[in-house]
Amino acid sequence: MLAPLILAASRSDKMRAFVSAAPGTKQVVDRFIAGETVDDVVPVVQDAAAKGLEVTLDVVGEDITTVEQSHAARDAYLELIEHLKDLGLGARAEMSVKLSMFGQALENGHELALANVRPVVEAAAAIGTTVTLDAEDHTTLDSMFAIHEELRKDFPQTGCVIQSYLFRTEDDARRLAAAGSRVRIVKGAYKEPAEVAYQDKAEIDKAYVRIMRILMEGDGYPMIGSHDPRLISIAQELGRQAGRKLDEYEFQMLYGIRSEEHLRLAAEGHRMRVYTAYGTDWYGYFMRRLAEKPANLLFFGRSILTKG
Repeated sequence: MLAPLILAASRSDKMRAFVSAAPGTKQVVDRFIAGETVDDVVPVVQDAAAKGLEVTLDVVGEDITTVEQSHAARDAYLELIEHLKDLGLGARAEMSVKLSMFGQALENGHELALANVRPVVEAAAAIGTTVTLDAEDHTTLDSMFAIHEELRKDFPQTGCVIQSYLFRTEDDARRLAAAGSRVRIVKGAYKEPAEVAYQDKAEIDKAYVRIMRILMEGDGYPMIGSHDPRLISIAQELGRQAGRKLDEYEFQMLYGIRSEEHLRLAAEGHRMRVYTAYGTDWYGYFMRRLAEKPANLLFFGRSILTKG
C-alpha cells in the first residue's frame, strides 16, 4: 500500500525539500490549504458563512522543538480568534488544535500543552465559539484525553477527536458519548502499528460504523468526519434510528474535497462544517491528505509533471 510510504515521507526532511521544490506543488497545496495568513483565511470563512456552511480552522504545524515555538502556536490561534471577533464570525467558526503544536512532546509537555491551549479555549468561548482537540498518533492520546477532561471542567463545549482505526476507540466513544460532549470521529491518518490499529480498510470502515452508532445512541453531539458517501448515508440512517434532529449532529469535510457535497448536505438541512487549514508549515498536513486518498496522489503526480 502507498499510504504507509507517504506517511513515512511526511517526516522526511529530504522529501519535504523535494515536494516543496516541485513545480506543481503550489497548485495542489492551494487545493487543500486556504492560505498562509489570517488575512488569507478570513474570506474563506465569510464565503462559507454566506453559503450556509460552518468551518473549523486549523493553523497547520507540528513537531515543534522549543517552548518558544509552542508559545508562537498559541499566539497564532489568539490572533485568529481576535480577527473572528472583529468580523463577527465567531458563531460560524470553531478552532481545531493539535496539542503537539502546543508543546505536548517537549519536557513537561502535558503541563505545557495544557497551559498553552487553555487561553485559546477561553478566548474562543468569549466570542461564542469553541475548540476541538485533534487526535494525533496513539502515543499522545492519553495526554490529549486528560487535557480534554480538564478543559471541560470550565469549558464543557470543548470537543475532541477519535479515530476508528484504533482498537481502543470503541471504549473511548462509550466514555465520551455523554451529555454535553462534542466528539468528531475520523478514520485516522497516522502510521500506526498492527498491535494498536486495524490495517485493513474494510475493518476500519466497520469500526467506524460501530463507533458512529455508539455516538448517535449516546447523549453527546457527534461530528462525522468523512467524505465517504456510504458512511455519510449510514450516519444519516443511524441519526434517524436514534431519533436525532438534523441539528443534533453534524458532518465535517476537508476544505477542497467534495465541495459540492458540502453544499448538498447543507441544503438538506444538515449542519455542515468545513475543516479549513492555513499557515506556512503545510507539509505534514498535506502529505496526510495524499495518504488518505489515492486520487489525491494521482492529482499531485500529474501536477508535478506539468510545468507552469
